[in-house]
This record gives sequence, C-alpha cells and structure tokens, in this order.
Amino acid sequence: MTDSTNSSEPICIGLDDGYAYTKLALADDRLVAIPSRARVGRANVTWLNEAKHKIAEYEAEGTLYAAGEVDGEPTYFDGYPFSGLNRAIVQHGMQQAKLGGYSVHAVSGLPVSAFYLKDGSQRDQTVAKKRASLKQPVDLIDGRLAASIAFHDVIPEALAAWYDHVITDNGGEVTVAEERLSAPIAVVDIGGRTTDYVVVADQAVVHDASGSLRCGLLDVKKQVGEGIRAKYDLEEIGERTVELAVQKGKVRLFGQDQDVSALVREAKQQVLERIHAETRRQLGLGAELDRVLFVGGGTVALAEHIRDWFPNQAVAEHPAFANARGMLKYLRFVCEVPV
Repeated sequence: MTDSTNSSEPICIGLDDGYAYTKLALADDRLVAIPSRARVGRANVTWLNEAKHKIAEYEAEGTLYAAGEVDGEPTYFDGYPFSGLNRAIVQHGMQQAKLGGYSVHAVSGLPVSAFYLKDGSQRDQTVAKKRASLKQPVDLIDGRLAASIAFHDVIPEALAAWYDHVITDNGGEVTVAEERLSAPIAVVDIGGRTTDYVVVADQAVVHDASGSLRCGLLDVKKQVGEGIRAKYDLEEIGERTVELAVQKGKVRLFGQDQDVSALVREAKQQVLERIHAETRRQLGLGAELDRVLFVGGGTVALAEHIRDWFPNQAVAEHPAFANARGMLKYLRFVCEVPV
C-alpha cells in the first residue's frame, strides 16, 4: 500500500459502514454517503469522451473489486463487516471524501447483537476481528493514493447515536447535555439489514430492552426485486434498477416505464409490521422513557409511517448520519487513541 503523504496529522472520521449505505462524518462538518455497492472483478467499462468516471477499482488481499455505479453483490451476509468487499466499499467512501493519501483514525460500529451478548458482555473476538479488518490495506488499481486507517475502534451502532444525542460540538466548543446523560432514552436505528435498539439510563445500557432485529430496508429491496422478476417473467434484474424502483415506484423495462408502486407499498408494509412488532416487544409503550429517538436511513425512508408510534418520540437531525456523527464524537472526545 502506498504510504500516506498528504499530511502528518491523521484525519478523524466517524464511519458507519452499513449494509445499504456507507456514511462518513468528518471534523470539518462534511457528511459523505455512498451506496454500499461493489462487486468482485474488474468494472469492464470504457468511459466515452469526457464522461465522468463513476466506477473505481480496488485490490484487497489479492482480490479485485469494482465499486460505485455497478450492480453490486449482496452485502447482507454475516461476514460482510470483515470482508474484502466491505474494505473496498469503505475505501471508495474515503476516496469520495477526498482522503486519498491521508492517515485516518476511525470509529465504526457493529449491530448491537453482534457487539454484545444478551448478558451485557462484549463479543471480544467479533469486535477485535472488525477492528483489525479495516486496518488491512486496500490499493487503487489506477495508482491513486489510498487512505490508510492507522487507528480503528468499534462501538455498537445505535449507541453511537446516543453519543451524538448527548455531545454537542459547536465550532470546536464541546458541551455535554447533562440533563440527557441521566434521562432514560431509547434509540431505534432502522438500517439496511438490521433494526437496532439501545436503551440507556444513567449512562448505562439496559440490555433487557436492547438488541437487534434482522430486518431493514434491504428486505424491502429484496422483496420488490423478487416481485418484479415474477410479474414480468425475468430471470435477472439489476440491483440498481431495483433500488430506483423502490425510490420511484416505477421501473423501466423494454423501453417503457412500468408501475410497481403496489409492490413497493406491500414490501414496505410487511417490513414496517415486523419492525413495529419488535419495537413494541423491546420498548412496550415507552411510558418510562424520556424519549424514543429514531435514527438511521430507514427512518428517512419510512418517516411518514412511523411518525406516531410513541407520544414521546423524536427523529434525530439528519437521522441517516446520527451514527456516523456519534462515532466521530466518540473518537474525538471519549476514546483514548494511542500516541
């Protein structure tokens, strides 16, 4: 891997490398998001004239990956957080954030159930494996400088949003909202593959009311893709085409727009019912909580459907970035970084 040359001072980032989107929060207030989309192999694309290159190629542990505007391979498998596919996507995100050639200090996350056992003890081997994975080198095939992660720590994903909730960084002036430290709060993080729950009271995680449901926005996408293939008798349909169908309620096939809004509504409804049932199981009516805070990309996509689940609920500012912001705050103001 090429040595970092742009700066002797490491760049700090909060890195929410989710199954659907990878989000970065930087200390200069930039927020960067890319789809968690890549596949094994070369891009096999030639850009014509002055067209902007929308795909980059990477090498991790001797395997080539193409990331960007490609039909990506599924990320919803158990080993994704420790995979070369994950490292290529994270490197692509750091390139989009213009971190090539820099040394990076990062904090990322794992789903609550992947970070903790139910008795509250940490899954040490899993956390160590994630911590080590992103420090492995990834090279750019075109010779550009890679970003190098020199320090990496891992925290539970929804707990990161709690740090974002209680710590305020206003132009370098850091304050902690004392009234929020002791108040019992639940964080509901609706993500790509999982929906995470963390209840924090008196600065302690309440494990009986915390955990993960393996259900998220990727389930909507998967169901819509299967529905389109069945309805139009297709063997395959591109992953990017399905994503646009979920976003717009229509898909372009055989040169014409096809209305698939009913498929999208049905898929969202099924996912919502599962998430709502688990939320009630974990939190009950939330009567003893000061606040139920919704975060994550799913909160954005499903906002109109979840707005009245609790009388004391709130949606974080830019909810898709709440974890990434909290990870950055944890790195800068809580975490001890070795000198």
